[in-house]
Amino acid sequence: MQKQVGLWIDHRKTVITTLIDGAATTHKVLSNLAKRTRFSSSSRFSTPVKKQLSASEDGRDRQFENQLDAYYAQITSLIKDASAIWIIGPGEARVELEKFLKNHNLADCITGVEPADKLTDKQIASKVCLYFKEKRS
Repeated sequence: MQKQVGLWIDHRKTVITTLIDGAATTHKVLSNLAKRTRFSSSSRFSTPVKKQLSASEDGRDRQFENQLDAYYAQITSLIKDASAIWIIGPGEARVELEKFLKNHNLADCITGVEPADKLTDKQIASKVCLYFKEKRS
């Protein structure tokens, strides 16, 4: 049994299409990440206030990174037994997931990482099926 996985990912959701012996199934994972807020530093604040705002922002950044790690771990648990993994998506998440998978000894399974615009679940499944069909040819 050969399990091929193609996934579309951003920081809000992942759509995973799994091919097992030619049969495709699709699964969606939502990240539930808190929206990342960035604050610009302003020169009108005194130094102690700037330090306090900076420490608060650092804490939010660490929390966001921890949530991302949990999100990527959840995805990894669903695809770890795949023989081939193809990652697509519109932003940074696809590269971050690739790095996460490499750090969890799945580098050999990654067949490609490519940019892709927003797609419907059906478009993702179709794209994944076509990708692996072309890989066999």
